Order: sequence, then structure tokens, then C-alpha cells
Amino acid sequence: MTQSPPVPRVSVVVPTFNNADFVEATVESILAQTFTDFELLISDHTSTDGTWERLARFASDSRVRLWRTPAGGGAPANWAAVTDAARGEFVKLVCGDDLLYPTCLQEQVHAMDAHPTVTLACCRRDLIDAHGRVIMGGRGMTRIRGFHDGRAAIRRTVRVGTNIFGEPASVLLRRADLVQSGGWWSAFPYVIDEATYALVLLRGDLYAVDRPLAAFRISASQWSVDLAEQQAAQVVAFHDALAARVPGLLSRADLVRGKTMAKGLSSARRLVYFALRRRMSTGE
Repeated sequence: MTQSPPVPRVSVVVPTFNNADFVEATVESILAQTFTDFELLISDHTSTDGTWERLARFASDSRVRLWRTPAGGGAPANWAAVTDAARGEFVKLVCGDDLLYPTCLQEQVHAMDAHPTVTLACCRRDLIDAHGRVIMGGRGMTRIRGFHDGRAAIRRTVRVGTNIFGEPASVLLRRADLVQSGGWWSAFPYVIDEATYALVLLRGDLYAVDRPLAAFRISASQWSVDLAEQQAAQVVAFHDALAARVPGLLSRADLVRGKTMAKGLSSARRLVYFALRRRMSTGE
């Protein structure tokens, strides 16, 4: 009788789409983790730039599973497809151009093992350019560190008008809580990560590792680079939907402040993208 492979503790899931310039570095950073009890699932959303061909060299690694997801549904569809295949106790989604630092999984799994009520562990992250050079280091979490009540953390991210937890590479989730929360909350595609984190934190607590364990690449291929205004509108819509979904979680003052902050940060984000536009291209 053929035995099923053992269930890994962590599922690292990578939804790719036209990430040919960066995807090999992303996969290599995951395979280099000091924590070794993980599976790596990669779903390519019918890329046309050679991403799939570059992934082929990883197919022989027993930790890696590759497949192609049919076109359609945008990023949320691919995020759902690759996450639905996960088997681990924990799940981390890494976009196809971001990086994990070697101890990322080890430190976040340790934090969650030490705190059984924690449903989400996050960390600081570096912002890097198309060449992997650090633009801004140690970003995120706005003075949050260590153990925090989940609902208090949700209120804080709403009040500051931005995702304090970081992009998915910065976050480790308990898979059961993600599933029981309904999976990725795709009603707000430009803030799908933050919206989903909120649902997961309704089920437990937060642990924030106070140092960078991942890198988020600001590049011309990043799907939200030119969408700062729409992104801000979706932040506000997410806040309102969350308040309606969980009465009593957010006050009117929380929502007003969050809206003001989101709009202000949208303007600041556009200026940053403009200033860094040359560093977003591999051609520079």
C-alpha cells in the first residue's frame, strides 16, 4: 500500500503571474529556510513572460509542487487556488517577486507554538527595488511588537488607515483559522491581505516579531503600483464592511480617522512611487 506523504507543519504558497524577472529568487529564498518542515506550492496564473519556464527547474525538488491555474479571476482567484491546496498547520503566501529571509519560518512558527491563541504572526519587512537593493528597512507594525489581542490589533490597523501587518510574505496564519474565516476575503482585491487578516484575528491573537524577516519588492510589475487612489477607496470600503459585519468592533471615531489616514497615505504613496519609478525597473 502506498503511504501518503507526511503532512508538513507549514505550507508556503506562491501565486505567480508574469514574475519571470524575480520568481527564481523568490523560490530560492523559500527553499533556503532554516525551518525545513514545509511544502512549497506554486500556482502560475497562465503567465506569458516565461515565468512557468523558469519555475521548471524546481520541479525535481520533493518539497515543491507546480501547476498552472487557468486565466480569469485576477489575483484573488490564484491566491485562492494555491491556498486551497495547502495541507500544513500554518500557511504563508509569498507573492512571486518577494523574498523570505532564512529564519522567517523558524521564528514565526516558534512564536505561534509559544502562544497557542495566536492566529496570525507578522514581522517587519524591508522594501526592496527591482535589483533587490533595500529602499527602506524594517517597515511595518507601527510600534506593535510581541503578543497583542487580536481585536485590538484590528482596531489599530483601521485607525492608521493602512495595513500594519505587512504584505503576505510578512505573515504566517493558522490554516484552520483562515479556512474557518472563509479564506481570502476577495471583495476588496487591492487590500485582500489586510481584509483577510482582520477576519483571522477575530478568531484569536497576534504576535509581532520586531525585526525584518521578509522583503517586499516595489517593482513595475506590482499589481497595485498605479492604483493608489483605488486602493485607498477600497481600504475605506473594507473598514465599513468590517464594521457592518462585526457590530461593536469599530467605533465611529475609528472609521472617521481611518478614512482620513487612508486618503492621506494614498497621496504619500503616489509620491513615493513617482520618486522611485526608475528603481522599479530591471532595466535601470
